Amino acid sequence: QECSKKQKNDDTQSTSVDALSSNDVSEEKNEFDTLANAKILLSDCLACDSCMTLEEGARVFQQNQKEFFRILNLNKKCDTSKHKVLAVSLCPQSLPYFAAKFNLSVNEAAKRLCGFLKSLGVHYVFDTTIAADFSILESQREFVQRYQRRNQEEHALPMFASACPGWIRYAERVLTNLVTSHICTAKSPQQIMGSLVKGYFARQQNLSPDKIFHVVVAPCYDKKLEALREDFYTALYNSAEVDCVLTSGEIVQIMEQKNVSMKDVTEVAVDSLFDGLKEGDVVRHDGKRSDGYLEHIFKHAAKELFGMDVKEITYKALKNKDFQEVTLEKDGETVLRFAAAYGFRNIQNMVLKLKKGKFFYHFVEVLACPGGCLNGKGQAQTEDGKPDRALLAQMEEVYTAIPVRLPETNLHVQRMYQDWLEGMDSKKVQDTLHTTYSAVNQSTSSLDIKW
Repeated sequence: QECSKKQKNDDTQSTSVDALSSNDVSEEKNEFDTLANAKILLSDCLACDSCMTLEEGARVFQQNQKEFFRILNLNKKCDTSKHKVLAVSLCPQSLPYFAAKFNLSVNEAAKRLCGFLKSLGVHYVFDTTIAADFSILESQREFVQRYQRRNQEEHALPMFASACPGWIRYAERVLTNLVTSHICTAKSPQQIMGSLVKGYFARQQNLSPDKIFHVVVAPCYDKKLEALREDFYTALYNSAEVDCVLTSGEIVQIMEQKNVSMKDVTEVAVDSLFDGLKEGDVVRHDGKRSDGYLEHIFKHAAKELFGMDVKEITYKALKNKDFQEVTLEKDGETVLRFAAAYGFRNIQNMVLKLKKGKFFYHFVEVLACPGGCLNGKGQAQTEDGKPDRALLAQMEEVYTAIPVRLPETNLHVQRMYQDWLEGMDSKKVQDTLHTTYSAVNQSTSSLDIKW
């Protein structure tokens, strides 16, 4: 109720959404019929009445464990015409949750999670790190291009990161094109993974994209909304890039319903998108709690624009620990000024400064959750919905210990740019790895919102 000015028909709308969600098409009774429908609350993310349409509300309700098991049950029947290849993609920020919660190493957690999912009937389990490689590389290139044309193009800088769907939803639904024009056009790792699974992998397996049911395991509920975006849907195949998003917590609910402990599950190596290969040890990108866009783009820009090799980055905390800046100096002059803004209090302050013309950063890594992606509302929460600080501290320790791999060193990515995407500067790269962001509804002023 604090999010925006409420409409008089709110109660009617809420009732309609509940009615729609309860009439799931071809819903079947099975051992999972007691699982709760997926509901998104304002305390979880941005999907309050002013940010989510009635249709979106109904479709989000369908992104839950019941839909996952509906597909699994279809595959158990004899009618092969309705069979789907079930592929699950794991976000790197979800793995530390399973590792910390079940007292496992992150590599054990990944393999046991893979083993559990395959025991349910999942065919392939992938790691989305390769998708983040693409997203970071494209973001790096775009920042350098924006910086080079900053004097000719009014909205070239600052550039805002585009990986967080909560921030994107807020920018598009509440802010104006003054802000959305600054958002990097590179797709998030989740949606690039959708392109990889429904595009590259489907072609490798000689499958139509609509024959694959693609599930993403993610740390936050906003990822469910991201999967519904129209630009991430292919009408030709009647297929979305991501069919269903389940949070880490929802996967644990399935384990509890099955009375399965992660420690009892057989370890199975995570699959690769490439035939005959399996993933090795878990790797991550720079960044303590996220995919590290700030650090990778900062180091790349320092090298490309100023010929400087930056080995270590020093963060300077400003008003709070969730608003930090990083600067690069050359010949006594500050030539790059980056910031990390986590949580909506910092985002609000950032936007107000931008509108007043008092914002001097070249790039901002924006994340809706205070503390970053590890603190996503779909994991590390206590029963009363508050952050589990002890578990979060363990997760941060686990995540920080994961080895870093630079996107530029991934030979599979370099090969795919040439073989699948027809070169780094091709139209296919633009169509596959990028999207556009623009204001959807400007009826609500950002000043109406109290976070």
